[in-house]
Amino acid sequence: MRHRGLLAAVMAAALVVGAGSAAAKELFLYNWSNYFPPELLKKFEADTGITVTLDVYDSNETMLAKLQAGAAGYDIVVPSDYIIPSMIQEGLLEQIDTSKMANFKNIAAPHNAPPYDEARGYTAPYMWGTTGFTYDSARVPGGKLEESWKEFFEPREELKGQIAALNDEVEVYNAAARYLGVDVCTESGDDGQKVLALLEKQKPYLAMYQSDGTIDRMIAGEVIMHHQWNGASHRTKEKLPTAVYVYPKEGTAFWADNFAVPKGAPNIENAKVFINWMLDPKNIAEASNFTGYMNAVKGSEAYLDAALKDDPAVNMPAAYAERLRPAKSCGTAAREMRDKVWTRLKK
Repeated sequence: MRHRGLLAAVMAAALVVGAGSAAAKELFLYNWSNYFPPELLKKFEADTGITVTLDVYDSNETMLAKLQAGAAGYDIVVPSDYIIPSMIQEGLLEQIDTSKMANFKNIAAPHNAPPYDEARGYTAPYMWGTTGFTYDSARVPGGKLEESWKEFFEPREELKGQIAALNDEVEVYNAAARYLGVDVCTESGDDGQKVLALLEKQKPYLAMYQSDGTIDRMIAGEVIMHHQWNGASHRTKEKLPTAVYVYPKEGTAFWADNFAVPKGAPNIENAKVFINWMLDPKNIAEASNFTGYMNAVKGSEAYLDAALKDDPAVNMPAAYAERLRPAKSCGTAAREMRDKVWTRLKK
């Protein structure tokens, strides 16, 4: 979702060449920033002889807009669950029949047949996780905050200017809607105005809207609280032990990111090789250990770091299960209203 600086290769020139004359042993990966271990890319290259070039984005909407604008040359993108149905409907994805791949048998239920791609004809699972917020308990009054979006959207005066939100339209809007008890797919103008009013009231308390660098920002003490994906929170806590991840009681986003192949990808077969290779338990576990998120592959547990298993931000306590809210694919009217709210907010 995620979420998520890394190799961040400059792709502009490479894509121009790749679109027209891609070599047989190339792969162009377009992924969230800081969301894939560099060492694992090197291992894939050594195992297969396929050279990978990486480009990064900071939101599903950025990736989608680039594909809709006709960007050519990418072989794999990593969309989140809610955006996949519209990508399929718009003809932006190749059918890759993941269910026919040798390692499909490793995918655990229910990830083998998700509602957004039940036959797994267009996608394969990568990471899954949640979106809440993280705070530094050493720097908040009393050392503890309420497990509520109230602390984020109507923050304490002492935290003014010390809070950061994700620069992600869907995550911010949906979290605000859940706090207000509004359906995230509402088409009511009154509901949209309520969300906008809350976000405008919160805005003076924010240091920034930024999805990149959330981990480093928290570790450096630039902010006390950050709207954050749970894997990023886990990686924050590795360097900042006083970091606390919150599953807000009003509802916590539960999401899944997936591998997909854009329509017209120059190296479709190489993309399939990569996806099947990533469905191997040992390979996907290395990605989980780097990102701080869980994966959907059976047998990967044996290769996971103990710190990952022991962190409640990743291995969620059962008591919080009722707080999870799966992603919803909203209708056109709801998406347009959300876009208008976001545009007004970011003026």
